[in-house]
Amino acid sequence: MVLRSKIKSFPQAPLADAREAVSLITPLERVALINLGCARNLVDAENLLGQLSVQRAVLSDLSTAHTVIVNTCAFIADAQKETIDTILELVDLKRQKKIERIIIIGCFSQRYSHLFQKEFPDVDHVFGIRSLKPQEKTTRKILTPASYAYLKICESCYNHCSFCVIPKIKGRFASRVIADIVREAKILDAQGFKEVNLIGQDITAYGMDCYGDKSLDKLLRALLKATKNIRWFRLLYAFPKHITHELLSTIAHNERICQYIDVPFQHINDRILSSMNRHFSKKQTLSLIDKIRRMLPSAALRTAFIVGYPGETDKMFQELCDFVRHVQFDRVGVFMYSAQEGTDASKIPHQIPDKVKRERYNTLMRLQQEISKKKLKRLLGQTLQILIDKKKDKNVFLGRSQYDAPAVDGIVIVESKKNLAVSDIIRAEITASREYDLLAKY
Repeated sequence: MVLRSKIKSFPQAPLADAREAVSLITPLERVALINLGCARNLVDAENLLGQLSVQRAVLSDLSTAHTVIVNTCAFIADAQKETIDTILELVDLKRQKKIERIIIIGCFSQRYSHLFQKEFPDVDHVFGIRSLKPQEKTTRKILTPASYAYLKICESCYNHCSFCVIPKIKGRFASRVIADIVREAKILDAQGFKEVNLIGQDITAYGMDCYGDKSLDKLLRALLKATKNIRWFRLLYAFPKHITHELLSTIAHNERICQYIDVPFQHINDRILSSMNRHFSKKQTLSLIDKIRRMLPSAALRTAFIVGYPGETDKMFQELCDFVRHVQFDRVGVFMYSAQEGTDASKIPHQIPDKVKRERYNTLMRLQQEISKKKLKRLLGQTLQILIDKKKDKNVFLGRSQYDAPAVDGIVIVESKKNLAVSDIIRAEITASREYDLLAKY
């Protein structure tokens, strides 16, 4: 196991781009790809698989692979541990001669490339992240269900939060140009995807680098004009400072854009927000929430919070709980603060004990669970549009409403005697509710 004390500094020399890993693969070579981390990593993996197909590699599972490529994550401690464990498992397989070659790409190798020669000598090749260049003409090999896909529109983050290491790994914020995004959206549209999730670490800063202004509303209008089969465009994620009136207006006046706002507020106490370098106060937060609910009264409002940030007192945490109780968010994600080497927050005194972090996490999750349960109960008897993602059993299907993002929110369990297909959009009556999920009949 690699000790945390050994992974404190960033490499000085940049690594080769992850897409160059494909040049090592020979035609008909059996290759397995393991993808770790977020949806942005998933898109990179899908593009890599497309490149491998052009290279005429044989896409394989681990049991029959000659070469294994791991697309790694290094965002928080748990992600680093998963990456390290995965590498060690592959090293063991290589020593048993069950695989012949290991290639590591992505955030972990970008951040800790200096470790590999000493700590992972059995790894054959190490590459960095996949840079945001115009997408190859190669069609991605989509790994999501046929109902939805992700579309990355930018890379890295315009803000530099004190707890976050992403700008150090990814470099400067970069947006793809509108024409390039529209070209890829047309491909997804022709392939029949009904939902496209626009993703990036901070999509509301889209265009500030290449167009000199926040341009997400302009991109959305271009996408709506260029596509016809995509029924839902979903926005993931919105930095609060960069949400504009024009963007909210565009969402409000276009039914093909999900009534779903995902704004990670992270905290509500002003002292914590200032230490986090969020550039957004409690007063501004409350004002933005009020504006969203006035302009988008039917929208689901999702957020994320960090508990146990250095210096967070019991009183500050109680302020956060009172805020959640007052606002009544539709969806909430909670994360326990994880100190990241090289960040300003990791150097702050008064780090919170893990036991206290866990207690605060559980308290806030229980609070939101009760809020979610009450909100979903109000939907009983209503009819909602449901996008079918999967057939579970005979007459049982799993889907989502526009108020639920894939992988992170709840689902709708649909009972139907009709033979529904993945990517069907139906109108079903809500018959029961749970803490986070709904049941419906069609």
